Amino acid sequence: MRNKGIYGVIYAVSAYILWGILPIYWKLINSVAAIEILSHRILWAFVFTIIIIAAAKEWKALKLIMKDKKQMFYIFIASILIAFNWGLYIWAVNSDKILDASLGYYINPLFAVALGMLIFKEKLNYWQLGALLTASMGVIIKTLQYGKIPWVSLGLAVSFGLYGAMKKLIRTNSIVGLTLETTMLAPVAAIYIGIRQMSGVGAFGREGIGVILLLIGSGIVTAVPLLLFSSGAKRLPLSVLGFTQYIAPTISLLIGIFVFHEVFTTVDMMSFGLIWIALAIYSFSQMGLFKRQGEGSLVKDC
Repeated sequence: MRNKGIYGVIYAVSAYILWGILPIYWKLINSVAAIEILSHRILWAFVFTIIIIAAAKEWKALKLIMKDKKQMFYIFIASILIAFNWGLYIWAVNSDKILDASLGYYINPLFAVALGMLIFKEKLNYWQLGALLTASMGVIIKTLQYGKIPWVSLGLAVSFGLYGAMKKLIRTNSIVGLTLETTMLAPVAAIYIGIRQMSGVGAFGREGIGVILLLIGSGIVTAVPLLLFSSGAKRLPLSVLGFTQYIAPTISLLIGIFVFHEVFTTVDMMSFGLIWIALAIYSFSQMGLFKRQGEGSLVKDC
């Protein structure tokens, strides 16, 4: 049980590191329209996951879950949520809104923790509640600085938070789930790409070989962290999964500031500091649980 929790943390942290550096990848192909990038991302992720299914001989598991209408409904909802999240994120990065996207993924863990308590009846101790409130203060400060409702940030937070909750309800392994999600989206993506190509505005034939290879590679950079995330989500309660998600927006925030030179104010510094204080409080509470119980809340739901 302890090993499952440890592996869950490793999978989740690895996923968030990869997601954190994704802005650089999308910036490299910002000459392509955001919806077209999204369509290529879906299509090539589908191709990549089918290859993995064939190599791992998971056809039986794939066919088994396809017979379960309730599970297929969950997968359908998950596919819609992740497609919306992908598209909004690509648009935000290529519209010079990396800090807004980063704010969205700072809000997301709070939303995930709330879902964990409301839907899955996960409980937090006083230290963890204190961490949640501290992180909330940081997010509120950033939101007030924004000066209006941060629709991009909220859209990313809610869509990915709900996607994480749906993954908790889907009873299959990571690769099968992702394969079915991309299978449901791939026909629409292929039709859109085809229309763009026939209209003479598609990336193939118009962009250089570097951009074409990056578009094809988007399937790999999409599938790998999602597989890691799905594996982590099945091994961890949402309350723990939620706080590890601060890794990705922190990396993205630093990339936005130091690589793409987006403005970072004193208020941003205050918000950022509060969020990391919250992480320290939460980490301390988890260490205490490990010492007292031998296995902390990391493995409670395994």
